[in-house]
Amino acid sequence: MQSQSYYVPAQSPWPIIGAVAMFFIAVGAGLTVMQLGSEDLSGVIVLGLGVLILLYMLFGWFKHVIQESDKGLYSAQMDRSFKQGMSWFIFSEVMFFFAFFGALLYARVFSVPWLGGASNNQMTNEVLWPNFEAMWPLLTTPAGDVTQSMPWYGLPLINTVILLTSSVTLHFSHKAMESNKRQPLTIFLFVTVVLGFIFLALQAQEYVHAYEALNLTLQSGIYGNTFYLLTGFHGMHVTIGAILLTIVLIRVAKGHFSEDKHFAFQAAAWYWHFVDVVWVCLFVFVYVL
Repeated sequence: MQSQSYYVPAQSPWPIIGAVAMFFIAVGAGLTVMQLGSEDLSGVIVLGLGVLILLYMLFGWFKHVIQESDKGLYSAQMDRSFKQGMSWFIFSEVMFFFAFFGALLYARVFSVPWLGGASNNQMTNEVLWPNFEAMWPLLTTPAGDVTQSMPWYGLPLINTVILLTSSVTLHFSHKAMESNKRQPLTIFLFVTVVLGFIFLALQAQEYVHAYEALNLTLQSGIYGNTFYLLTGFHGMHVTIGAILLTIVLIRVAKGHFSEDKHFAFQAAAWYWHFVDVVWVCLFVFVYVL
């Protein structure tokens, strides 16, 4: 196969802007967690600023990439590189969540039984946490604080149905794209975006319920930590996926894409299906088991 030339864009400010955004998000998130329960909102302000800069970077960078694509600057060889790059990116995200699921399973399968005296760790039990009962979820912290577990029914089950439904509507939208049926493409994609933002709204409501009614906070020991770590990072990925699909929806409304050339749509769809699969695993291991 004959190789094709690559388009090399001019120097771009977007990577450094994205780095600045992630810095503000990291610092803001840390300050927000430290300031929970206080009236100091500096962490929330820094976090919000980081999110705004990130959105500015995403829309600006996407705009430049779209302009380059519309000008026909991308070759078939570059399209293959885009697909490989997106595939490796999703693989890295799989490893990202694999590490967190591994931490959860390690705590449940090894750490909790050891604290309870299993595997000849009776001394560990007596020294670190006397009278400890090896059970999951751990609803009592070493300090004696008591919390309640989040049940799988209610909002978590509703959100599972919503996210799985969004995956189905996105599949129908993709099929309509491949058949060049613009109206069902737009309708199914719009429904997918709406379902994604409904999921995020319900997850925020779930967090409020957890803090106010269940006393399930970030200070609730290993159970609270793993619960918010997994569901929080997943919620962040849903937010990114919803933004990507929103941009794709805007492009569809503007008449972009064709049945043969629609990688941006395909990449966003891959990412969204990945997010759905992660949620199913999360629902089973965090909420049900």
